[in-house]
Amino acid sequence: MEAEIREIRDHMGQYPPFDGLKDELLDEAAGAVEIAYFKAGTAISERDQPVEALSYIRSGAVEVYLHNGQLYNRLGEGDIFGQFDLLRDRQVRFPVQAIEDTLLYLIPKPVFDRLCAADGNFADFVELSGSRLKSTVEQSLRDNDMIATRVRRLISRLPVMIEESATVQEAARLMTENDVSSVLLLKPGNDEDSDRVFTDGEGRQWLLTGMITDKDLRQRIIAEGASAQTPLATISHGKLITIQSDESVNEAMLTMLRNNIQRLPVLHRRRPVGVVHLSDIVRYETNNSVYLVNNIFNRTSVKALARLTPEVRASFVRLVDEGASSQMIGGAMSSVGRSLMRRLVEFAEAELGPPPIPYCIMVHGSLARNDQSITTDQDNAMVLHDSFDPKRHDDYFRELARQVSDGLDACGYPYCKGGVMATNEPWRQPLAQWKRYFSDWIARPDPQRLLHSSIFFDLDAVHGEERFVEELQDLIAARAQNSPLFLAALARNALGRTPPLGLFRTFVLEQDGRHNNTINIKRRGIAPMNDVIRVHALGVGSRAQNGFERLEDISGAGALPAGQTDKLSYALEFLSMVRMRHQAEDIKKDQEPDNAIEPELVSDTDRHNLKEAFQILSNAQKFLRFRYPSPGR
Repeated sequence: MEAEIREIRDHMGQYPPFDGLKDELLDEAAGAVEIAYFKAGTAISERDQPVEALSYIRSGAVEVYLHNGQLYNRLGEGDIFGQFDLLRDRQVRFPVQAIEDTLLYLIPKPVFDRLCAADGNFADFVELSGSRLKSTVEQSLRDNDMIATRVRRLISRLPVMIEESATVQEAARLMTENDVSSVLLLKPGNDEDSDRVFTDGEGRQWLLTGMITDKDLRQRIIAEGASAQTPLATISHGKLITIQSDESVNEAMLTMLRNNIQRLPVLHRRRPVGVVHLSDIVRYETNNSVYLVNNIFNRTSVKALARLTPEVRASFVRLVDEGASSQMIGGAMSSVGRSLMRRLVEFAEAELGPPPIPYCIMVHGSLARNDQSITTDQDNAMVLHDSFDPKRHDDYFRELARQVSDGLDACGYPYCKGGVMATNEPWRQPLAQWKRYFSDWIARPDPQRLLHSSIFFDLDAVHGEERFVEELQDLIAARAQNSPLFLAALARNALGRTPPLGLFRTFVLEQDGRHNNTINIKRRGIAPMNDVIRVHALGVGSRAQNGFERLEDISGAGALPAGQTDKLSYALEFLSMVRMRHQAEDIKKDQEPDNAIEPELVSDTDRHNLKEAFQILSNAQKFLRFRYPSPGR
């Protein structure tokens, strides 16, 4: 293959949909490429012009326009355009103009057709939307279905092996020298055992025949008074249970349980690569969030709960490393956060005695939306029964709120800087007062009430009388839907934080001194995305709190143009995962996790996807202004 074609092939192979092609198809596409160059400001294609090739952007940037001349999209390196025209009438529907000096690879129509016919994923990509972000997120979600940690991840060292003709004393000496509790037995292999023989680094063939453990030496040699010169072959069980390195940890555990063993040799093909002990699996499972929740309720003090912080972080990192989706991770971390709160309430009630009247602790923000990450402060409030008498009852609930809030802070959930905590009297009120709050905020929106609405209208019960919070959720859903003035005001409020897209294809980076040249992905991406989704959800009367569930309700109500809720869902998932992966890396480096993404450290593909996700958010904010116009417009 000529160097030029190889370079074209290597570049195209980095980006969807070419990255999933088989080698021969990618070779064919690269070999057929024609190259075109356009200076900045020149038209690449005009409306109704014939189309003969798919365009792939090698370098530069272009803008795609709608029929009415409105900007539809900006594309950059690795993006494609012209696929819709090729699939329809082979005439340009959306004109394209170069906004930078641009180099294109043109893939002729016959080759494009063959790629579509030969590769279903390629065809799906170009026929559906051509969105790289969509392809990335869907591939990630498909991978979630196969989440199964391979047993090889538990291997920390190579196995210690010895020929079975050696003596017990030689084996004991070898085990002592290597500080292990077991040794694998070998004998020279031959062709008759070819399906069980492996070759070592020196080219010798060996057959794995058994395993000797500390327990074998104790029971079969010392207890029996046998000689230390006894050949190992005479005390071997003769039956060895093994597992392949690409099997799951779960399968390894089941194999041990089925065979009542505590050690399992791990093979890559036929070569021994390690020995997994039952304690390795137990240690691994202690980072499981389900185990963690159970562990929370076994703790008997705030200090004991606080000592779980490293395990909470380890559980988060593990979920990220296993490729779990943001919904899975957010759900798991939210379960941990709720469990900590409930345990802290139990401690407080045990000290203060039974509550004098029914009450409910409700949470807001990410915990209410069930999308909590590893860096979050506490947002909570208290709903009291309407029989609440401040003189008789408030000392109890004030102290309970203080103990819970202090406990959360000790466990790594810092106090809310905005004071949204039940320790503050305005957020520790009877149900009737909360209804008056919410009704007033909806009926007479002003900046302060809108700020409260953005915080408190994501709400869920954590402990106590859940029906109190359900009544509040019902009130919000019923009144907000029929309050166009409130929705318009909340929509304007949701436009205050814009995505960090600059002119052309650049990011607008933070310049706040502490995190210069970074993007605060929560403040500039995830939070404004949740603001947009919240407005639409309230507009359709949704009672859901989670962003993805709200999008389903919005889609079901037909509140957005076809396909828009899918785009928002992909964008929210991707932005959330970029944030979580960044925080997991911070934890691995023993750094305090934050939301400051450095674009220069993000891969080319993720940088493209970030721009697409921010563009989707930008478009959603523009539509929000159109969907909920200010009165008088």
